[in-house]
Amino acid sequence: MGPDGIHPRVMRELADELAKPLSVIYQESWLTGEVPGDWKLANVTLVYKKGRKEDPGNYRPVSLTSVPGKIMEQFILSAITQHLQDGQGIRPSQHGFTKGRSCLTNLVSFYDQVTRLVDAGKAVDVVYLDFSKAFDTVSHSVLLDKLAAHGLDRSTLCWVRNWLDGRAQRVVVNGAASSW
Repeated sequence: MGPDGIHPRVMRELADELAKPLSVIYQESWLTGEVPGDWKLANVTLVYKKGRKEDPGNYRPVSLTSVPGKIMEQFILSAITQHLQDGQGIRPSQHGFTKGRSCLTNLVSFYDQVTRLVDAGKAVDVVYLDFSKAFDTVSHSVLLDKLAAHGLDRSTLCWVRNWLDGRAQRVVVNGAASSW
């Protein structure tokens, strides 16, 4: 559950009753660009990965946010993705965050290209970069400028700007929470 205390199962079981009021909230949020404040809150908790449970390095932090907010975020993501694909903003070589593609398909494509070049007798240089923290440091203004440059509509840009602004998080471990 996120900070709003709404369990995803409740949303799933009451989907028929909640569909109409949520669609009104979502439509109004998108049209006005206003994002409810509780959608911007996150409980950061630890999830065990593997290895010794006593080793803190074997856990990864996960942000748990409002379920209605996550649903709206998926609607916005779908609209942005469709817009970028239609306008050629996402190239065929893009694998990350693209439906039907993954790190594995990227590696297969890369391996195929390298072996083709080597088979043709051409030199191949490879540089490895670690972008694992890259998305933690993306400038929101640069992101919004790029989305605007790709012709994203004003309502969606305004919604994304508001979604990114004024976020707060707290750490929750074994039921104890830090301050926001």
